[in-house]
Amino acid sequence: MPDEEVLEDGVLNPVKPEIQDPLLRALLADEPAATPAPADTPQEQPQALPTEADEVDCVVIGLGAGGAPLLARLAMAGLRVVALEAGPWHNPEKDFATDERAQDFLFWNDERLSAGQDPLAMGRNNSGTGVGGSTLHYTAYTPRPLPADLHLKRDFGRGEDWPVGYDELEPYYEELERFLGISGPTPYPWGPPRRTGYPLAPLPLNGAAQLMVRGAAKLGIATSPAANAALSARYYQEGVGWREACTNRGFCQAGCSNGAKASMDVTFIPLAVKHGADIRPNSFVTEIERDAQGRITGVVYTQNGEQQRQRCRHLFLCAGSVETPRLLLLNELALTSGQVGRNLMAHPGVQVWGTFEEAVRPYKGIPGGLISQDTHRPKDADFAGGYLLQSIGVMPVTFAGQVARGRKLWGQPLRDYMRNYNHVAGINILGDCLPHADNFLELAEEKDARGLPKPRLHFTAQENEQRMNAHAEKIMRAIWTAAGATDIWAFGRYAHVIGTARMGLSGDDAVVDANGRAFDVPNLYISDNSTFPSALSVNPALTIMALSLRTADKFLAQQQRRDA
Repeated sequence: MPDEEVLEDGVLNPVKPEIQDPLLRALLADEPAATPAPADTPQEQPQALPTEADEVDCVVIGLGAGGAPLLARLAMAGLRVVALEAGPWHNPEKDFATDERAQDFLFWNDERLSAGQDPLAMGRNNSGTGVGGSTLHYTAYTPRPLPADLHLKRDFGRGEDWPVGYDELEPYYEELERFLGISGPTPYPWGPPRRTGYPLAPLPLNGAAQLMVRGAAKLGIATSPAANAALSARYYQEGVGWREACTNRGFCQAGCSNGAKASMDVTFIPLAVKHGADIRPNSFVTEIERDAQGRITGVVYTQNGEQQRQRCRHLFLCAGSVETPRLLLLNELALTSGQVGRNLMAHPGVQVWGTFEEAVRPYKGIPGGLISQDTHRPKDADFAGGYLLQSIGVMPVTFAGQVARGRKLWGQPLRDYMRNYNHVAGINILGDCLPHADNFLELAEEKDARGLPKPRLHFTAQENEQRMNAHAEKIMRAIWTAAGATDIWAFGRYAHVIGTARMGLSGDDAVVDANGRAFDVPNLYISDNSTFPSALSVNPALTIMALSLRTADKFLAQQQRRDA
């Protein structure tokens, strides 16, 4: 990273060569700095709604990791784009408190029904609401998948292969790492050599990460500081200006108050607004309209209690792997393959906790400070795929809930255990999950407050996931034992709802093609983790963003060919 006085070249659009920071410009010019203008942020400026006859080029539904990057790309190409987000536009400095209970508004809190032998937790565990989507409360853990992650069926004869290869995604990973300002190790210890390193050095290791290094080293397990989309130093953000470094507050899941975490509201969305995108918060889409030929002509949504309609030439559905299939099922759209709602997956994420004599203070620092991918393809595995190991931080109320459920403690026994909170450290895994016929999403008969059927998610961990969890738990217990932990226990969990509108090579068994375009609706594109054919053995956010940019590029290239 160059010194602050030298602007880094923009990734998505070249920045002007002159100094952009007003204070820095004034200092270098030896003249008094101008008084900052009053705040004029987009969320403070209500925009007039267009008439129903006003057709735009594209409507984007959802402004998380799937919608925001392509929104910026489309706006920068000069298209008229409208983005509809179900939640509000937050002001991080005012709205994001260091208080996890106060931040529940960041999660998608509408009731979703969970079924199966391993019902999935909703709310804070999956998807968010607000301009920025779930990136408002994600922990910023952004490792790339390894190339083999995309070829489970080729390597194991099980699961599904991706219709897009690592070499096609790699340029987008590189672009995102530079644009977002990802902090991480260079060189990276696992996978093929990389053409570019991370732009910033790794963030400091929190207590759990330091203890994990100690225990893993004794067992011969390699570890490394992890890649995190949070700034280890001040960084110039194209379209925004200087973003400040992470303060190691540790409350990433409660929202980042100073913009150090690369959530979409401080990265791609300001860039999109700069290039003319129309952002409409508090806009809940219920209907997708079509003409006699089956092409989408517009959407109907409720904003602040009033029904609105927006006509469009193209629709980008980026609402996540629950709301995307729910909208498709509600509107009987893109159902030819029979795969909408099917192939639901969730990452095995078993956690192992231990108590240490040293003070750990698990609320401090970036939650996922350390990684090991030595377990990506374990030699002694009795399962398909693999997993990563990750140190974890945890906020106190969240941890108390896990203790109550995982150890069945309540009342005085729970209070007694929680007195050791500052001496507790955790490790978890994130692993592959195979699609299975028993795991799917459907519309329930029960209605929500809007009168719409609630989504019901069926999930039962199959033999492959059970074997993976058992393999990982044994290793994590050994790491904590080697590190000197006592009172070691495991907490089973599954994270990230994935699949439900998968991509593929044919409309016979997939909803969209490799470019995110629906096989049976020519002007519909889907961009979120519902399109993943397999779960991957890494956190999904970086790959969702990479696919988002790729979908936008493929769409724009197609439009250029059509106009030529």
